[in-house]
Amino acid sequence: MQGIYLINEKIHINGLSRNESVDIQQTALLNFMNIKRVAPVKLNPYQLNQHYTIPHALLYDLKLHKKQIDCLLMYSNESIEDFAVTYPARWLILKSYFDRILTVV
Repeated sequence: MQGIYLINEKIHINGLSRNESVDIQQTALLNFMNIKRVAPVKLNPYQLNQHYTIPHALLYDLKLHKKQIDCLLMYSNESIEDFAVTYPARWLILKSYFDRILTVV
């Protein structure tokens, strides 16, 4: 199974710092992907990280490559909540590129 994982750099998990929250998200997502045997997909060869941090950039790359992916992985629903509420139409389009949306928490 192939997947793309999204990390929200703006949320604070359990009142921790931003860097600690990012580390928690990344560790949890990588462990989950390892257990479920999800291979990370990197659409943009110029992308620095294996993961996405900006939903708009992910949507842009998905539209550009016109590729259906097995799953989108996120730490929790909170990690996409702001984007989904602010841009509901874009969230629906983004979700349409994935067979499943999975959260670790």
